[in-house]
Amino acid sequence: MGSLNVNMPDDLREYVDERTKKGGFGTPTEYVRQLIRKDKEEAVERELEQFVLEGIRSGRSRTDLRTFLKRMHRRVDEAESQRRRAKGRGGKTARTNSRR
Repeated sequence: MGSLNVNMPDDLREYVDERTKKGGFGTPTEYVRQLIRKDKEEAVERELEQFVLEGIRSGRSRTDLRTFLKRMHRRVDEAESQRRRAKGRGGKTARTNSRR
């Protein structure tokens, strides 16, 4: 595991210490890791939102609805799998549907 040394003004360090205690984190490092994980998840959500907006702006699809939905479900499952791997956990994806 790599390490990262962060210098910050005293007021920010006090804030981190306060959030560490109030948030139930054992160390400031755990708090910072959680912030980074949350940021990564939000980045994925923003990317998905951009894809949806791009799709809406692109007009009508020539693909039938059933094929489109299968593709979307596969992409959602892949994104969920990536999210779980990033968290270091295994397990099933969010959606389980045997009719894929």
